[in-house]
Amino acid sequence: MACDASLDRKQRRLSLDACVSIALLAGLLLVLATLPGCRGSATLGKGTPTLALTSTSFSKKECPTRFTCDGADSSPELAWTAPPPATQSFTLIVVDRDAPLGSFVHWVLYDLPPDKRELPESLPKQAMLPDGSRQGLNDFEKPGYGGPCPPRKKAHRYIFALYAVDSKLNLPTGSTRREVEDALRGHILAHGVLIGRYHR
Repeated sequence: MACDASLDRKQRRLSLDACVSIALLAGLLLVLATLPGCRGSATLGKGTPTLALTSTSFSKKECPTRFTCDGADSSPELAWTAPPPATQSFTLIVVDRDAPLGSFVHWVLYDLPPDKRELPESLPKQAMLPDGSRQGLNDFEKPGYGGPCPPRKKAHRYIFALYAVDSKLNLPTGSTRREVEDALRGHILAHGVLIGRYHR
C-alpha cells in the first residue's frame, strides 16, 4: 500500500509539473504573439499575384542605402499595373521576412485612391497624405515608411505587398498592420509582390 501511495504521489506530481509547463509555454506564446516580429503572415493574398508591382528605386532587387536607416530613410518609388474594375482602394504593407523574431513591419499604407498607379520617392512620414491615403504605425512605432535596418549578419528580404481592395478600409490613421490585415480579410481582389534585399 505504501508503494502504491508513493506511486500515486509521483504521478500526481508529474501531472502537476506537466500542467505548469503547459501553462508557462502558453503564456510565453501569448507574449511572443504580441511582439513586433510575430504579427501574422507577410501577405494575405492567395495564389499567383495578378498585379505587377515594380520599382525603379531598386537595382537588381537590391535596396540602395538611401532607402534605409543607414541613409536618408526615404521611401522608394513604386508602380503597379491596373487592378480589377471593382477596386475601390489600395493597401500596401512592407515587412522584413528575416527579422530575428519573425517579421518586422516597415510600412503600412491604406485607402490609396483606386486610380493611383504609382508612389513617388520620399513620401512624407505623416499619418494622412494629401490624396486621402492613410499611413499606419510601423514597428518603429512611427507613421509612414521606416527603412531597412537589419543586424549586421546577412541580407534580409523586404516584402512589398500591394492589395487591390473592394472598399475603403476607413480605419483611423495610425492603425497597426494587424488591424489593417483584419480589415482586409474578404475584401482583396488582387495583389502584387515585390522583394527587395538589403545587407549592411
